[in-house]
Amino acid sequence: NKPSDSLNEGTWACVFWGSQFSKIKYSWLLFLGSHDSFSYWVDEKSPVGPDQATAIKRLARISLVKKIMKKWSVTQNLTFKEQLEGGIRYFDLRVSSKPEEIGQEIYFIHGLFGIKVWDGLKEINTFLEQHPKEVVFLDFNHFYAMDDSHHFFLISRIRSAFGSKLCSAECVEYVTLQYMWEKKHQVLIFYHYPLYREYPFLWPGYKMPAPWANTTNVHELLQFLETTLEERSRYGTFHVSQAILTPRVNTIARHLTRGLKNTLVHRNLPMILDWVKAQKPGVRGVNIITSDFVELDDFAATVIALNDLLLEEDESATAS
Repeated sequence: NKPSDSLNEGTWACVFWGSQFSKIKYSWLLFLGSHDSFSYWVDEKSPVGPDQATAIKRLARISLVKKIMKKWSVTQNLTFKEQLEGGIRYFDLRVSSKPEEIGQEIYFIHGLFGIKVWDGLKEINTFLEQHPKEVVFLDFNHFYAMDDSHHFFLISRIRSAFGSKLCSAECVEYVTLQYMWEKKHQVLIFYHYPLYREYPFLWPGYKMPAPWANTTNVHELLQFLETTLEERSRYGTFHVSQAILTPRVNTIARHLTRGLKNTLVHRNLPMILDWVKAQKPGVRGVNIITSDFVELDDFAATVIALNDLLLEEDESATAS
């Protein structure tokens, strides 16, 4: 399949969710997410971000170093709009101020700076305006070079972008499609910073745990995903299974110009996809699966289609 073919299939699977899914808890449904969702564009001309070590910042004065960084910082090819059209509903967001810049503007960041957060939020809101029954999770989980004034600015931007679409933090078990539709809510914001307590529309970060395997080994990754799923039912939260491999310094050194996709993703995606196909949503099952380069293979369609298993179980229970 071409990338767009895989994602179009995922889109229709998602759009056609109707009344049969409307009363199922969101924590039981299976959603597709993207890792470092905003990294489809990073700015080689801006300084290296504050999420990087001092040694990297020094090296990055050499222009070639930034070109190499870009190959390893980019984890997605598709814009927010394209991801949304492809069925992506969970977005992994890391943000930062630019320390040398006057003002409080906030940018996405992954080694290098991305677009302004405000521009990304507007793009997501445009999609939601056009699709009033679709719901997204926005997970603000890493903040760099930000004091409280930057957070107040960012939270104000979030409120300005989405307004009444924002869903107030509730017990996770209450959230269903029907609940969101009745209240005309479309956005759940998870905010991993203490100021969440001051805003009813910010969900605490601990309600969206995303354990990270931090490995280049696909077998270790799959074992980690199994182990963390087994622990999931204790917490009463949503849950992210990060189906991603993370390069080490020596991985990058050995494959400098090949980049993340050609070194780790292409080679290991078939095994990761096989693991995904064996999963089930539900009370002890997978809830949100994130991936790099979500357009590859049939990742989106595979993940979204697993929700049909919930309907099959329901029909079996009704028949018996």
